[in-house]
Amino acid sequence: MNPVKALENHRQAVWLDFLARGFVADGDLKRLIETDGVKGVTSNPSIFEKAIGSSDEYDGAIGKALKNGDRSVADLFEHLAVEDIQHAADVLRPVYDQSHGGDGFVSLEVSPYLAMDTKGTIAEAERLWKDVHRKNLMVKVPATPEGLPAIEYLIGEGISINITLLFSQKVYRQVAEAYLKGLEKYVGKGGDPSHVASVASFFVSRIDTAVDKQLDEKIAKANDPQEKERLAALKGKVAIANAKLAYQDYKRLFAGSRWDKLTAKGAKPQRLLWASTGTKNKDYSDVLYVEELIGPDTVNTVPPATLDAFRDHGKVRDSLEENVEDARRVLAELEKSGISLDAITEELVKDGVKLFADAADKLYGAVAHKRATSLGGGIDRQKLALGATIEKAVEKSTEEWRASARIRRLWHKDKSVWTGDDEDKWLGWLTSAATADVADYEDFAQRVKGQNFTDAVVLGMGGSSLGPEVLAQTFPHRSGFPRLHVLDSTDPAQVRAMEEYVDIARTLFIVSSKSGGTTEPNVMKDYFFDRVANAIGKDKAGHRFIAVTDPGSSLQKVAIKQGFARIFYGDPAIGGRYSVLSPFGLVPAAAAGIDVRSLLGHTLAMVRSCGADVPPQENPGVQLGLAMGIAGLEGRDKVTIFASPDVADFGAWAEQLIAESTGKDGKGLIPIEGETIGDATVYGNDRFFIDLRTDSENDAAHEAKLAALEAAGHPVVRIVMKSIDHIGQEFFRFEIATAVAGSILGINPFNQPDVEAAKIKTRELTAAFEKTGSLPAEEPVVSADGVDLYTDAQNAEELRKAGANGDLNSWIKAHLSRSGRGDYVALLAYIERDGDTIDAMQAMRLKVRDARHLATCAEFGPRFLHSTGQAYKGGPDSGVFLQVTTDDTADLPVPGQKASFGVIKAAQARGDFDVLTERGRRALRVHLKGDLSSGLAALDAAISAALN
Repeated sequence: MNPVKALENHRQAVWLDFLARGFVADGDLKRLIETDGVKGVTSNPSIFEKAIGSSDEYDGAIGKALKNGDRSVADLFEHLAVEDIQHAADVLRPVYDQSHGGDGFVSLEVSPYLAMDTKGTIAEAERLWKDVHRKNLMVKVPATPEGLPAIEYLIGEGISINITLLFSQKVYRQVAEAYLKGLEKYVGKGGDPSHVASVASFFVSRIDTAVDKQLDEKIAKANDPQEKERLAALKGKVAIANAKLAYQDYKRLFAGSRWDKLTAKGAKPQRLLWASTGTKNKDYSDVLYVEELIGPDTVNTVPPATLDAFRDHGKVRDSLEENVEDARRVLAELEKSGISLDAITEELVKDGVKLFADAADKLYGAVAHKRATSLGGGIDRQKLALGATIEKAVEKSTEEWRASARIRRLWHKDKSVWTGDDEDKWLGWLTSAATADVADYEDFAQRVKGQNFTDAVVLGMGGSSLGPEVLAQTFPHRSGFPRLHVLDSTDPAQVRAMEEYVDIARTLFIVSSKSGGTTEPNVMKDYFFDRVANAIGKDKAGHRFIAVTDPGSSLQKVAIKQGFARIFYGDPAIGGRYSVLSPFGLVPAAAAGIDVRSLLGHTLAMVRSCGADVPPQENPGVQLGLAMGIAGLEGRDKVTIFASPDVADFGAWAEQLIAESTGKDGKGLIPIEGETIGDATVYGNDRFFIDLRTDSENDAAHEAKLAALEAAGHPVVRIVMKSIDHIGQEFFRFEIATAVAGSILGINPFNQPDVEAAKIKTRELTAAFEKTGSLPAEEPVVSADGVDLYTDAQNAEELRKAGANGDLNSWIKAHLSRSGRGDYVALLAYIERDGDTIDAMQAMRLKVRDARHLATCAEFGPRFLHSTGQAYKGGPDSGVFLQVTTDDTADLPVPGQKASFGVIKAAQARGDFDVLTERGRRALRVHLKGDLSSGLAALDAAISAALN
């Protein structure tokens, strides 16, 4: 007789430790039921990983599932697993029915990531029970300390449970107790226990593997031949002895008056299931853990190879209760040898959790890869060419992140991913896209459209302005909706230009400030509220204003007082630079008629790709962040961003995100935005390049230069967006990447400790103006034709030593001569930002880059104070700063204040410069007197002369 089938006669059920879609669909499971008497199936992440990751068997099912809408990796796997479990359960249903619910089960495991989470285990087990919706399902729950209360609770809810990762007799008794208590609770609630089943999966071969290793170590150290022989006699015996004694506990626990009461209600005993029965040691019989554990009311779950081996040459006998006293002796001898079985089994549980989690990582990695392949262009492409050194370091860090579950911990808001400060309070951005009230944005958009506004102007700074600016410059104007603009300056000419460009009476103003206390949006609001009141009447002016702010802010109070049309509230757990996918970005988007539903729909594809369930290797945000952070540690800390014409403004947003997040504590990444691509020869070895374009943009000359950079050994990241509609994907990718890079650098990526310093200086200066009617006097170090030069005593002394004398050229030459390898030169201009001034600044920076092979920044103040200013003051001391100021040809008053826009801008420039010099930065301020264009031309000539 078939030895496997013969086990039925000894009242032992054989379950198969294997499951795959084709195996069930092709009838192989049904044949094993008929020929071998197989009575159940168990699954685990490792089994599913082999089935899904090692073939194309599931590709069609994945594609089909995604046609109905994108899913997270965990949801996608669960969808596949539930289908497989349902199909297997249906095949085994006749066994279940014929055994009156005693057999015919299929087991599905809760996520191994929940092994130490009681509430999470309960929630997932209940969901799986509901989703599979088969009476012959068993949900697998590990026998961890956190798993035990979950087991009791779930049994008490009438859910059949397979307890896994069970190694010790002591824990087995606790598992049995949890089952009994659960049944008693269920019966107490009026439940029928006859349909509740459970098995306690007692692991076997892993115990011998662990024990034998310690025995071998002791044998090697023993000098007495008899002691060596005694120790050797224990090898391969402990696991079976342990199991035999657990079975004796089973007989005792499921007998007596307590159990009789439950059986009278129809309860079934919780059978012991022998798990991990594939032989690990080649010296032992390949059917050892089947032949020696045959006994009534037990289950042996075997992998296919062991099933085949036992069918071929297995010997059947009632072995489970043989030599029970010898089993006790074996364990006593082991203890006498100084080997603690309790310690071993405790470690095996920890190892088992880790092994299952490792298998789950591989499984989810396989599913993530197939999801990305199936979605194709639905997820923007990313290719990293990092060079051998950085690539190897990224691979090492990727494994460290996987092994330490760091991406899951990041999503679970674990501040220990970073510095352990307050990072957990600033992670609302992780879910802002998923939780957005799309219907409300759509309703708001239609209301805006109905009022026939010609323009919408965002009044904000930093995170409140740069995201909306990307949207305004990336998406074309939509008919029927206002044109979207952003004003983020106190420069009088820039404020006046915006006023002249729009029709004040038909413009919607969006005042955007998280705290409500930021100077710039407040004075801009005061100015334009006054202008609107003059145009349409003070009583109606508020109807033209929208506020976006955090609850309880001063802006909220002002908005209510002045009768704003609407207040949108931000999430206090989202910092400004991470807020573009929250109301701070979505309100302007909706006002401009951008399809918010589509924007967020595309964004969520990247959110899922970067999710907690996507291992680092397949996680695009994590990979980019690891590369950025590790490159920074290797000295390539100048993150140089190229953005194609269709998404040209994206770099300005990313610049703020990276600089303000990482530039602190003397560390950080310095983003370089706006530099046009040059020949490989003009770049130093401190560069890390990111190239972003849409799929339809193909610039052969640009690509050739990019390839040359890669060939020259520079790390290059290429990101290709399907279209501008995917811009939200890039917002989220870069947010995750920046948070990850912050972890690598060892900083808190959510604070900005050095931004406040410049604000304090500005407030002191403006307060002085309010009091005296003028800013405090300052003395230039040199006053020359058309320019005044300012710096502190230390910088002045160093510049004079370097050759600075009485003219602009000598000071510029001396200043630039202080820059060296690994430095960057930043031009910080507190002037009107328009096409001409941008071009002028660009020309100057590129001359510096090309001549000195240094990274360069061209920034406009006060805009950059809320962006790169943090990194300039708090990041690495590798910046050489040239501040540019000018006299405003025509100032603008701020209603209700003495200080005008020009005064505020001047105070901001001086406050910024003072902090730079106080921090010991290499800084020089050039104040241009008279005509701005002439002054810029003179500065350009001085830079050219200095470089030549």
